[in-house]
This record gives sequence, structure tokens and C-alpha cells, in this order.
Amino acid sequence: MRIALVSTAVLTLGLAACGSSEPANEASADATETAAPEVTRAVATLQSADGQTVGNVIATADGTGIQIELNVDGVSAGEHGVHVHTTGACTAPDFASAGGHWNPGSRQHGLENPEGSHAGDMPNLTVAADGTGRLEYVLQNATIDGLLDADGSAFVVHAKADDQKTDPSGDSGDRIACGVFSAG
Repeated sequence: MRIALVSTAVLTLGLAACGSSEPANEASADATETAAPEVTRAVATLQSADGQTVGNVIATADGTGIQIELNVDGVSAGEHGVHVHTTGACTAPDFASAGGHWNPGSRQHGLENPEGSHAGDMPNLTVAADGTGRLEYVLQNATIDGLLDADGSAFVVHAKADDQKTDPSGDSGDRIACGVFSAG
């Protein structure tokens, strides 16, 4: 009986030493903690040429593209072209630093263009007499990673309506507000 007890004890200790899953679980937990979380949202604060905050943009990955939620307050009444631009820079007063429209697919401009539109093309924003406006739109087949690439991207509000077909910018006039996207 004594031999059986000693054998059982030795076997139990041997299995415990070889079969412990604690280090593997600790390693898995460490890897999970240090892995970069997936970015699914980006935000931009819109500023006018004189530095006033005039709105914000929230971009959220939605499975088919990026859901854009645009809100403005303090923009002139009427129709305004709005677009995602290719460079994450908004140097006043003309915001030319934002570059052209975000166009990773090398397409033509405008939602009505038979050649296909830029990834950053959107419908016009309608601003009410009190200077407020809101627009929601999905940029199809776009990704937050693309939006937040090495040189970033910006959101621009133009002075006039976009005609949705004239390349490269829809004849939408001056850039009157701009905001750089950041992970958010």
C-alpha cells in the first residue's frame, strides 16, 4: 500500500510539473494586453480660416465602409461641397495643405460621374439660416486604416455646392473649414 501511495504522489507531482497551463495562459494574456487594439473610429474638429471651431466629423467603420457623421455650427447658409482630402494637414487660410480629394482608387470626381467617384466624395451639406447643418453618409469600401494612413487625411467644407461631376473638385470653390482626422 505504501508503494502505491508513493507512486501516486510521484506521478501527481510529475504531471503537475509538466502539465501546468498557467505559463501559457500568462503568455496569452500578455500578448493580448500588448496587441494594438483595432481602430474603428476617427474624429476631426473643423476650424475656419480664422481658427474658430465650426463643427466636427465622426468616422466609424461599419462593415461596408466608413459612416461619416458631420455637424457644423457657424457656417454660411446654403449648399456646401464636403469631402475627405488626402493629407492630414489644415494650414489656414486656404487649407491647400490638405491636398486633393481622397482618391486611393484613382477615379474621377463626383457621385454622378459614370467613371466612379473619389473615395472621399460626398453629397452636399445643407446649412440652415442659423448656420447649422448635419449630414450622414457612408463612404463605401473605405477603411479607417486608409483614412489614418502615414500622412493622414482631412475633412474639408467648401464655399459652394459640389456639382457632383466636374473633375477634380466639383467646382465647389474655396475651402472654408478643415479638420484633421485622428484615432478616436
